[in-house]
Amino acid sequence: MTLDSRLLLLCPDDNCLIAATTLEAGAVVDIEGERVALATTISLGHKLARRALSAGEKVLRYGAPIGHVTCNVVKGGHLHTHNLESDYLPTYTLDEGHAFVGHDD
Repeated sequence: MTLDSRLLLLCPDDNCLIAATTLEAGAVVDIEGERVALATTISLGHKLARRALSAGEKVLRYGAPIGHVTCNVVKGGHLHTHNLESDYLPTYTLDEGHAFVGHDD
């Protein structure tokens, strides 16, 4: 497997890669032997699709599901809040009365 040095694969099971630097729109990256031109700028630390993903498909990072895509995403496509919905459980915070309150958002 060949992978562009500007991309990180955290786990062999992952279907996303992490940008090790900001990658400008139009940049060409090597994803497993295929040269892919990026349609949008991908900021440092953001995710991009390791392969094409279908709407509803789980996104794996560190080998664990972190969410699902809300639309089809092409190989090298930016994965972020515009097309990735979290599958994490609701978070809990301390409210004014100092009691833990669950949030569904």
